[in-house]
Amino acid sequence: MGVDLREARRNVFLLTVAQALLGVVGPISFAVGGVAGHQLLGDDKSLATAPLTAFNVGMALGVILVAMLSRLLGRRFAFMVGAAIAAIGGLVATAGLFRESFWLFAAGLAVLGSSNGFTQKLRFAAADASPSFYKPKAISWILGGGIVSAILGPQIVILAGDYFAPVWFAGAFVALLPACLAALFFFAPLRLPDHKAASAGHASLPARPLREIVGSQRFLTGMICGISAYALMTFMMTGAPIAMVVGCGFSNDLATLGIQWHVLAMFGPSFVTGWLISRFGAERIVGCGLLLLMACAAIAHLGVALWNFWGALVLLGLGWNFGFIGATAIVAQSYRPHEADKIQGFHDIVLFSAVAGSSFASGKVLAAYGWDMLNAVVWPVTGLCLFLLLLLIRADKRAAA
Repeated sequence: MGVDLREARRNVFLLTVAQALLGVVGPISFAVGGVAGHQLLGDDKSLATAPLTAFNVGMALGVILVAMLSRLLGRRFAFMVGAAIAAIGGLVATAGLFRESFWLFAAGLAVLGSSNGFTQKLRFAAADASPSFYKPKAISWILGGGIVSAILGPQIVILAGDYFAPVWFAGAFVALLPACLAALFFFAPLRLPDHKAASAGHASLPARPLREIVGSQRFLTGMICGISAYALMTFMMTGAPIAMVVGCGFSNDLATLGIQWHVLAMFGPSFVTGWLISRFGAERIVGCGLLLLMACAAIAHLGVALWNFWGALVLLGLGWNFGFIGATAIVAQSYRPHEADKIQGFHDIVLFSAVAGSSFASGKVLAAYGWDMLNAVVWPVTGLCLFLLLLLIRADKRAAA
């Protein structure tokens, strides 16, 4: 039975608004998490980015939790739980700031991260609730909601962050509460198709062992490139606000605006990235993303003026977009539709574990060696990925010959 287009458009509208509201969790957390952590610590500032590490660990757990709840209770209820988790996380983070408790603040960001794991699944829900011809447009609408979040989140920090001064940033996390309540209002009327029924048609097809798929050159190359792009982005984005505010004396507002431009660069090109991949191939787009990450490191190495930080953050966002989305396309070519659940689960666990590690390492490296060392790490990682891409392209040409 086909999916009704009118119903699909209604679901996509509701999910897009919810994405715009709940998507502010990430920009708010990354704009202030490291700086707030730095202020809450004593003399040893090496753990300043630990709250953002907690955020990424929470996101990995949230991805698993939303999958479990979706299968048991349905996606609509799971998304409502995710909005409630975001509200709780905002309250815990606020309590940590008022009590000047570093670890309570980190716990709040871990809860917020888990809610972000739920938000990550909204685009899949929009696609699954749409007819085949409408799926790309549905995903584009959700990405449009993400662009609204990229603007709204930093503006909330700038406008509400000092509302409870001298408890800095608490206002930004309090402002999450009405956003979460509004998201619940838009989740409640959703009518989403049964995800289990949609995949039942593939049950009779043979599925290859996980080890066989994971061991293929295409999967390994895509996964390594995607994880590298995401981890490098997190590594530099996590450290940039601290380097700007603490290391170079820029205001919190300027650092927050840098994160805003960065997040816009992350999601803005998504409307055309899919077309570029179809036109030029995923491998070339990943290569462009890696070159953009190298350009980001080069701009950052040139100096510590405001344009260096903002320019590097924009290039970092663009490099992540091309590198990660292109690598995801390479990974998607390595498995069959009925093998998706186990492969995506394995991929996401490895991905978010690496991302959590990179955010933790960012604070340690920044405290011990400074901003330049964060930039220097980009070169060997992107060089390795470019080498693996060339090997994959060569293998494909050899197979086609």
